[in-house]
Amino acid sequence: MADSQTRLPTPSMPTNVLDHVVVRLRLIGQMEAWTIRSESVLPAGRKTRALLASIAMAAPRPVLRGRLAEQLWSRRPEEQARASLRQEIHRLLEALSPAETDILIITRDHLTLRPGAVWIDVEEVMRATATQPASLALLDGDLLEDLDGIDPNFDAWLNTERERLRDRARGIAESMLKGELEPDAAIAAAQRLLTIDRSHEGAWRALMKAHAVRGERGLAVQAYDRCRAVLADMLDAAPSVETQKLLNEIRGPSHSRLPLRPPQPVEAAAPQPSPSPEPVAAPLVAPPLVDDAAPPSRKREPAASRGGAHIGVMPFRLVGIPDEDAHLAPGLADEITNALSRFRWMFIVSSNSLGRFAADHRDEAAIRREFGLDFLLDGSVQRAGGKIRISLRLLDLRANNQIVWARRFDRETSDLLSLQDEVAAEVVAQIDPEILLIEAKRSSSRSTIDATAYDLMLRAIPLIGRMEHDPYMQAGEYLSNAITLDPDYAAAYAWYAYWHIFLVGQGWADHPQSMMERAGELAERAIILDPFDARGLTISGHVRAFLHRRLREAIVLHERALALNPNLAMAWALSAMAHAYSGDPDEADRRLRRYKMLSPLDPHAFVFDGFFGVIHLMKRDYESAVEVGRNISQLNPAFSATYRPYLAALGHLHRDQEAATIRRRLLALEPDFTIERFLQTNSMENESDKMHYAEGLRLAGIRERAPPVANAPIVLRPGLG
Repeated sequence: MADSQTRLPTPSMPTNVLDHVVVRLRLIGQMEAWTIRSESVLPAGRKTRALLASIAMAAPRPVLRGRLAEQLWSRRPEEQARASLRQEIHRLLEALSPAETDILIITRDHLTLRPGAVWIDVEEVMRATATQPASLALLDGDLLEDLDGIDPNFDAWLNTERERLRDRARGIAESMLKGELEPDAAIAAAQRLLTIDRSHEGAWRALMKAHAVRGERGLAVQAYDRCRAVLADMLDAAPSVETQKLLNEIRGPSHSRLPLRPPQPVEAAAPQPSPSPEPVAAPLVAPPLVDDAAPPSRKREPAASRGGAHIGVMPFRLVGIPDEDAHLAPGLADEITNALSRFRWMFIVSSNSLGRFAADHRDEAAIRREFGLDFLLDGSVQRAGGKIRISLRLLDLRANNQIVWARRFDRETSDLLSLQDEVAAEVVAQIDPEILLIEAKRSSSRSTIDATAYDLMLRAIPLIGRMEHDPYMQAGEYLSNAITLDPDYAAAYAWYAYWHIFLVGQGWADHPQSMMERAGELAERAIILDPFDARGLTISGHVRAFLHRRLREAIVLHERALALNPNLAMAWALSAMAHAYSGDPDEADRRLRRYKMLSPLDPHAFVFDGFFGVIHLMKRDYESAVEVGRNISQLNPAFSATYRPYLAALGHLHRDQEAATIRRRLLALEPDFTIERFLQTNSMENESDKMHYAEGLRLAGIRERAPPVANAPIVLRPGLG
């Protein structure tokens, strides 16, 4: 049957080249195959997937049938292997049939993909160059990581292809890092290389040097710690002598402290005699990250515009703690410090450094002067019987040491290590949005004339949460100006993508389709600029889930975000939404409860908490869905998505009076909301879940479709709830 398909006259002749892609094929990570209409055409069987992958990796060259048979069925006689190949070709053709194009070209001796018909991520990575490296961001996992063990010959081929792909990407990334002289560019290049090869010690050293040159000694030391952990985990090895020597140069003697912020540039002056510098200072300007011969114009202004809060964690005071448990206070401070370092927009000072200084100067003003801190986390650890009480407070050092956050934790002492993990997770998850809002208020109080990209981004964030049209549009203007001012600022791109989600969801976009595309572009750019930013990754996942309905891709991005920062409450909440819409309300509920435990008073609770209503609706727990709707709709009455599951639950309960009230509120915000539009735009993958949701809305009085209007364009907006 396979031989009856389109035939290739000669292996070297492409036939009927298409001028557009009909299938997108991901081979990096877990294999995926999607049509341009977002239909999965991934074969069910692992052998069939391996066949497609083998053909795709050879493209555009045709592959001999005999080679494929030997690669996939090396333990069978030749005739049996060829018969198995014919059967798998038939299955592959069936899997690809929804694409409605003959993608696979088959001859008597060869198989190949029709040129131009398939986009393949590996091809994009292999086409990357040092001047056009964007596609290297696609290399976020192992090649075909779910196809190991197919056949000994296939495994050997796969290992060779993995090495070839990694070597190509590594070579490009190394050449880019070698050519970077300025610390900001070097950090980006080193991180790109570490995404490709986590054990690349040269990249870790470049990262350490760049942070040191920028005056960020704490981040340089943290880079060394991460390097040591990676080498131990992957290679069972310790950092080299060269790397350890660099660490010692960066640390220097205890009396020599590098500034947290880079020194401000000064006008050139005639050389003046000065005392000899400390011997440890020279190595930090010696590495090839600063070009002594380069003119001053090479300094990059945008880097200074990114800012970020500088935070320190003091070793906590001990009250009634026996000597054998005295390690708890510094251990907890270190755990919180490490957890905070996962938030890319913060600058963290080593707790040990603060502890040494505070031994002589436990004075907040002196600490701020010495370390340049904006916020200080302080507290005490007290023991009473079998319980530990941890009392913490966050001080805003720029506001006369005002207490801006405080929390008390009471825990059993049975497992002190778990206690440290749990408390650290909740602390950092809660102070992250708290500090973000404080920074935003402070930024808003300053003049807009000299606002940096960081300032503009901060001003936008609270305006997004208001969900009022005019302030929301102002937030979009701030974010647009931020990426114009600093085109390489990943965080600004991520928040701008997030802004586009609700612009479309609230019905404020004049051209929803173009705004959905723009959101995708912004999210992709954020990941390319900073593939280690958990917030950017989870926002990108949210864009893919709710604007593009690519749920599997969304879940992968959310998982990567949580691997980078397991204490980012937003990532738990947004990944819960993706799991619910993929048909797994139990996993969604688990994730959403984890978000709620980490951040019980989250400023975006009106978005995240409202999704409990969708989960309860999917589980047919209508009473709980109604209770969620009543509570959450009060947090932000202008957010339309909250009312949809609330209204559907009321419909199923036949509570007509309350349903009429909620229906009026929803339609006041979304006048064009209908059953037809809901079915066209809702992201639920399971048809029965979607129809059950729609039936609740129908019972609550939502009309089936809008009345026809002459010459009115049809505009579809994805729903957020």
